[in-house]
Amino acid sequence: MLRKAIITVCFIYLPVSILGQGFAVSEQRLSLLFMGDIMGHDSQIWAAEDLATHTYNYDEVFSYIKPLISEADLAIANLEVTLAGPPYKGYPQFSSPAALAVACKNAGIDCLVTANNHSADRGKRGISGTIFRLDSIGMPHTGTFTDQASKDKLQPLILTRNGISVAILNYTYGTNGINVPAPLIVNMLDKNFVSGDIEKAKAVNPDLIVLLLHWGTEYDTVPSPGQTAMAEYFLSKGADLVIGSHPHVIQKMVWYNDGSPLRNKAVVYSLGNFLSNQRKPRTDGGSMVRIELVKDGGRMKITSAGYYLTWVYTPMLKYQKRFYILPCSEFENRSSFFAKESEYEQMKTFIKDSRTLLNKQNVSFREYIYDGNNWHFN
Repeated sequence: MLRKAIITVCFIYLPVSILGQGFAVSEQRLSLLFMGDIMGHDSQIWAAEDLATHTYNYDEVFSYIKPLISEADLAIANLEVTLAGPPYKGYPQFSSPAALAVACKNAGIDCLVTANNHSADRGKRGISGTIFRLDSIGMPHTGTFTDQASKDKLQPLILTRNGISVAILNYTYGTNGINVPAPLIVNMLDKNFVSGDIEKAKAVNPDLIVLLLHWGTEYDTVPSPGQTAMAEYFLSKGADLVIGSHPHVIQKMVWYNDGSPLRNKAVVYSLGNFLSNQRKPRTDGGSMVRIELVKDGGRMKITSAGYYLTWVYTPMLKYQKRFYILPCSEFENRSSFFAKESEYEQMKTFIKDSRTLLNKQNVSFREYIYDGNNWHFN
């Protein structure tokens, strides 16, 4: 797999010379990694707190998944909390410590999208506070804005890796009925509105346009007809990838690599939960999707599309609940790792249910499996 190049000013690619032929071939490749909902329930906040100093640290949450995140050139996740400051609280109106975003960055996440149904949980303070705190740690983000002028300047978010530019656009179906106070903006998922933004993004001439959509029906493993129609419409209008979140369960993934008019494009209807305290079947984990591309003759081409199943392990350590995101394949045959057999069996159930669903519904997306040394397609 490709590894991230950490360069202070810009990201470059190096030409590969073919000796003896008198010319060089420049191969531009890009690996994208997408993660689902990062939530902040009460027990997650309590687990991150140092009771002696009343400071917060979430780094251990990502300790087992960090190597996979760091390997991707560009890693993007949905931040489904506000960073509004104290009092910190989980459901139903989330505000998490900014240390959660810091841990995301430390784990190798390169961008957080912020337009979701919890964006306005804490009103003006929540929206503006999230933007300010992400800016303060140097975390690129999009989906919410302080005002129209800021949106006009910052959207689309353009991220460049290996000489390849990626335009990121992010929208939500709503904000749980909470009004967004002016002049703040939360991008809403409106067909005409998004289509217009795709045209604006195309005018910037990026190599790739990615839509991250917060949509669908909670806890439904099958995309609605509306999701399917909307995804295909946006792809036909110029988006290259459509990546979904919100249902809190995994939904199917489709790579159009046949003779379809949407050839060389892909949609992931729901990534599921990446980090949360939801423990009901199918909600206790999710998928990380990895898409690899090559720039050939000025055009981007998907060369592979796959996913890792991930599961949130919540053992009790020293009378305190902890949280760890596990790459499932790496741990599915390591029962001795788990404090309780019931926890191991819960993860196995999640893996079985997820594979049953995705093996039946996916189109051309395959699972990454760990063989004890390396990751490869199943």
